[in-house]
Amino acid sequence: MVGWRGLLPCWLALWALAAGPAGAYKLETYSIAMPNVKPSSEELYLCTPIKVDSQKSYYIVGFEPNATMHTAHHMLLFGCTSPGSKLPVWNCGEMSKASSGEMTSASPCGSGTQIIYAWALDAPKLELPEDVGFQVGKDSNIKYLVLQVHYHLAPEKVGLPDSSGLFLHFTERPLPKLAGVYLLGTSGSIGPRATEHMETSCQIDEGKVVHPFAYRTHTHKLGKVVSGYKVEVDKSGKNKWTLLGKRDPMTPQMFYPIESKVTVRKGDTLAARCTMVSDRDFTTQIG
Repeated sequence: MVGWRGLLPCWLALWALAAGPAGAYKLETYSIAMPNVKPSSEELYLCTPIKVDSQKSYYIVGFEPNATMHTAHHMLLFGCTSPGSKLPVWNCGEMSKASSGEMTSASPCGSGTQIIYAWALDAPKLELPEDVGFQVGKDSNIKYLVLQVHYHLAPEKVGLPDSSGLFLHFTERPLPKLAGVYLLGTSGSIGPRATEHMETSCQIDEGKVVHPFAYRTHTHKLGKVVSGYKVEVDKSGKNKWTLLGKRDPMTPQMFYPIESKVTVRKGDTLAARCTMVSDRDFTTQIG
């Protein structure tokens, strides 16, 4: 899923997977940020890329935001096999339309899209558990990192320079567990002055054992509660639901510890529900 718009996605989780050997490692820091851009409208999605050295493997273990909610509604860090554009900055809103003379429009990634990190509502920095990291570069499909910033500006801030971004903390030491993001999103509409329960699920078909350790919710203004579950079939053939996380999406949109210590295996289902409440006199579409 690229270019988040409307009220989605509704639930995010981080996973850790078994990998190589453990050991002490040295941490380094790299900055990825908007190159002093001047947003031309109150609502705008911009992307900027960095190419990862394909001769080395790097393991990202922490994310430190350098942005404010008064400028950036949210930031996403994508891992890509190829970027959506070769330009230093491009318009990457999913539904953006560039007319003649405006900035080029493209998706964040040209191929191999993965979401590595998401930030909103002045959430603090995120540090992954010990010996867990996102692998990029050599032996990974992630050859580029692309930062997307969703600008939601007051009229007086339009056209002012901005360098919102992230400090990435990483190591070159192979880590024993690899991190990844599993994303569930919804679509649909919310009727005037209505409450809607939007639900989505996906069955795991990979032969891996994954260990959920953190989750993150996201909606726009109409979201009230977002929850995520693991669903498995027990010995009696009944579905067993285990809560992984439940949160008001209007609280700081950071990653929170998983509610239940569980593993997810092939055949299990991940499910999410978004409760949306509208006080508007018109229908609100997602997207």
